[in-house]
Amino acid sequence: MADGKQWTTDNLSFNTPLSYCYEGSEANCRQYGRLYTWDAAQQGCRSLGDGWRLPTDNEWRQLARHYGGDRDDSNDAGHAAYTALMSGGSSGFNALLGGNRTDAGHYERLGAHGFYWTATETISAGAAFYNFGLGGLSLNRQPEGDKRMAASVRCVRE
Repeated sequence: MADGKQWTTDNLSFNTPLSYCYEGSEANCRQYGRLYTWDAAQQGCRSLGDGWRLPTDNEWRQLARHYGGDRDDSNDAGHAAYTALMSGGSSGFNALLGGNRTDAGHYERLGAHGFYWTATETISAGAAFYNFGLGGLSLNRQPEGDKRMAASVRCVRE
């Protein structure tokens, strides 16, 4: 990627405890990858071996900056970064709108939002994540996602 790091260009789809297919559908796992709680996301990246890990908030921010920045770090509300990082965009990152699973077990937002965990814990029960939002065509940084939520994962290594 433009930030000089190696990122996975598909959503992680390694089956770990506390990872889920959207609505339990294997077809959704094949298309969007699995959804992971924050702890499971870290385990999933490590399972790839050889230095792979969950990216930090700063690594996500730096990647986004190479393509115009997230909503709070850009002049266009995160539109350029959204466009470049989405599937078919110029970056080759190929983000997907895989939705999420709430801590109560409800599935939401498939096709409307792509939520991606960072390794950065912001409060004891929360961690930062990035949200690709179709409605605003923007990339948004969310500082305090509930770690029990299951979201998509990309992994990084130096």
